[in-house]
Amino acid sequence: MRLPRTAHTDRPWRVHEIAEDFTVEDVWALPTPGGPDDLAWLVRQTAEGLVGGVKGEGLVSHALFAVRWKLGALLGWDTAGSGIGTRLPSLRDRMPADLRQGPQGPDLGASPFTSLYQRDDEWAAEMANKTVHAVMHIGWVPDGSGGYRGQMAVLVKPNGPFGTLYMAAIKPFRYLGVYPALMRSIGREWQANASRRRTHGH
Repeated sequence: MRLPRTAHTDRPWRVHEIAEDFTVEDVWALPTPGGPDDLAWLVRQTAEGLVGGVKGEGLVSHALFAVRWKLGALLGWDTAGSGIGTRLPSLRDRMPADLRQGPQGPDLGASPFTSLYQRDDEWAAEMANKTVHAVMHIGWVPDGSGGYRGQMAVLVKPNGPFGTLYMAAIKPFRYLGVYPALMRSIGREWQANASRRRTHGH
């Protein structure tokens, strides 16, 4: 379920300290019911999905990602010189000492994302290319009925007018195809992993 931006901005997340010049583009409630200490399982599931590739199930989702990566290859959006540490400094450079010295989060391998930090109730990872610098933020929040669930926010800082135009152009595809497919995939994976969580005492 899509949420208002305030569902992210009104919470005291540490990401606010390092991404104040980013725009909160999307906020979604994740279909991942659990207990108060289950964020680590959601982080593990998300990391495995990123390392293994996008598993969107819808035709629109498949088509959008296929077009996006083909265009990126053609136009050099995702070249080594367009990402973190080359075109842009990492947000880790902005992190206060306690975050920098704490757990960074999982190694995301060859995926576009790099973990920034992981806490008991939030995890953040960043990526950049020639169009945008983005942060994926996964929080763990009360669900209003005694349990907890995940909440995903996407924060972006477009790279100039072209980046802004690109984000506007893909917005309808994100809402119609990508996110609904992603939510279904996350929910199915969470349910499939339920027995593994129970085995480990959750």
